[in-house]
Amino acid sequence: MSDINELARLGPRWYVAHTYSGYENKVKTNLEKIIENRNLGHLIFDIRIPVETVMETNSAGEEKETEAKLLPGYVFVKMIMNDESWHVVRNIRGVTGFVGPGSKPVPLTEDELAIMQGETTKATFKVGETINIVRGTFEGYSGKIYDISEDGASVTVLVNTGKRDMPVKVEIGDIKLAE
Repeated sequence: MSDINELARLGPRWYVAHTYSGYENKVKTNLEKIIENRNLGHLIFDIRIPVETVMETNSAGEEKETEAKLLPGYVFVKMIMNDESWHVVRNIRGVTGFVGPGSKPVPLTEDELAIMQGETTKATFKVGETINIVRGTFEGYSGKIYDISEDGASVTVLVNTGKRDMPVKVEIGDIKLAE
């Protein structure tokens, strides 16, 4: 059994396909057609291109609402990852691959999904609290929060590396409150 088919046990998850810049809408349209033509609705459930609405003013001074891509070059696909669904998405014209190490796609985490849906992750932690680092270079370490960034998206943690406490800047989504 391939590594891709092992991801099917996770059920439907959001994956990120990397595309040529400017091909996002073509990829989405072509993928929707293939899903319909091949009856793949049981494997691929949703396709999104994160956009935000912005007001633009033209040379005549008229304001117009337009949509701007939040992440150009990326298309988000909610799917059950197996060899068939991987092959369908990977071989759409304009897709260069999935986001993940090597050729193995990695599903989005809950925090990443919240960001994709326009929700922001803010600090609910306090200076002095003990946390565990669950992702990144210092995964597995714990420490005390020394500082929280102004936007609440990251914290500085004093991590004990054995000889001394070292300040490490960590994203909020990469830490959990120690039990």
